[in-house]
Amino acid sequence: MPPSSASTTDARSSASSGGVQSLERAFDLLERMADAGGEVGLSELSASSGLPLPTIHRLMRTLVACGYVRQQANRRYALGPRLIRLGESASRLLGAWARPCLARLVEETGETANMALLDGDEVVYVAQVPSKHSMRMFTEVGRRVLPHSTGVGKALLAHTPDDEVRALLARTGMPAATEKTITTPDGFLAALDEVRRTGYAVDDNEQEIGVRCLAVLVPDSPTAAAISISGPAGRVTEAATEKIVPVLQQVAAELSEVLASSGPGVG
Repeated sequence: MPPSSASTTDARSSASSGGVQSLERAFDLLERMADAGGEVGLSELSASSGLPLPTIHRLMRTLVACGYVRQQANRRYALGPRLIRLGESASRLLGAWARPCLARLVEETGETANMALLDGDEVVYVAQVPSKHSMRMFTEVGRRVLPHSTGVGKALLAHTPDDEVRALLARTGMPAATEKTITTPDGFLAALDEVRRTGYAVDDNEQEIGVRCLAVLVPDSPTAAAISISGPAGRVTEAATEKIVPVLQQVAAELSEVLASSGPGVG
């Protein structure tokens, strides 16, 4: 994890933005812990953040007292259980913020629109707006699937280093949902190459026979997110793909702006 330039300019940024330096530092440490897999030592945090050990120790003591961090028996620090409630609430809000964009996607493509996040090694669907067609796809919000058999999974992992993708696949396995599911790491990495080349991902009957899905990453999202459309293979054809993908990419860019918006200022 590279050192953060923000840590060396905390005082200047806090002063110019009216922020509170200790809060900014505490949240920065929480994000660094998440990036490191949820558990770190103080020396690792000091090396990555550039903050002195006494400062980190003081901040971590406060976070431990509040329940947002816990100290393990091995003296390392882990993300605490109180963060779970915050994450669940934020996930519900994320779906609510995404729905207007997904509704526009349905209006313009005619197909069911979804939003998904990568949660650990799994893809979780956090929002959906159904198609108005009588024959339509339905994925329950909150449903979890393995990323290797989904378009959103490919979109979410397309820019992850190959060794990390292989490690994830080793942990989850690659069970076949259909005869068209990719079941080898090399095959999946080749599919990710194609996503990077074209700018979108395809699930071609890989999760469910008769269903095709097109997905793109939401650029610059605060947490890795992807949106997709899914529909019967007879409607989501190659010809339809050429028209749908630009709409997907445009809506993803709009959703990125929605998620990046800080909303009304605090007075």
